[in-house]
Amino acid sequence: MNIPADLKYTKDHEWVKIEGDIATVGITDFAQGELGDIVYVEVETVDESLEREEVFGTVEAVKTVSDLFLPLTGEIIEFNESLEEEPEKVNADPYGEGWMIKIRISDESEIEDLLSAEAYKEVVGA
Repeated sequence: MNIPADLKYTKDHEWVKIEGDIATVGITDFAQGELGDIVYVEVETVDESLEREEVFGTVEAVKTVSDLFLPLTGEIIEFNESLEEEPEKVNADPYGEGWMIKIRISDESEIEDLLSAEAYKEVVGA
């Protein structure tokens, strides 16, 4: 299982890459493995400002549909539109081509509440 040390994580199995006031978000390798083959990613909250832990979209796999929870309060400024045609990128490259959204962070103090790679490994028992 791949858990890059340079990213932050949530207990909801999302990863967060912080670059200035922009956060790129996707689901972890563990999450995509648990979900199985991903067939659809829906995000209809672009240009909306949401609170941390609000639902920003859903990911649909062959077996189930899961809500996606915003890891940080902010405005969703971009959706990875390539996932509309190729949702399997989330399975193949969850930390790269399979990213889902970009957020303009409005409360940087929330970053401290995210999990380190070591803490996330404890959550998933790695």
